[in-house]
Amino acid sequence: MMREAHLTIPELALVAGTRALIGMGIGLLVADRFPESARKSVGWTLVLAGAATTIPLAFEILSKSESTNQSVPSRPARYATPAYYG
Repeated sequence: MMREAHLTIPELALVAGTRALIGMGIGLLVADRFPESARKSVGWTLVLAGAATTIPLAFEILSKSESTNQSVPSRPARYATPAYYG
């Protein structure tokens, strides 16, 4: 079973932005170029900010999604193969 969700460009940008915050936070937590105290405080702040903004966004997107019984994503109607009448 697949789930489809139709997202607007701003929603997609929010998803990408929150994932980027989490990634940057994790990157700072494992980096060695900054002093440990500064690295940990900024890293955890980015991880928590990314997680805190991802959770409500995920609920919103999942509430828009539809369940489908297809194993392969369907093509939009404009790309559908025309029926053969002959």
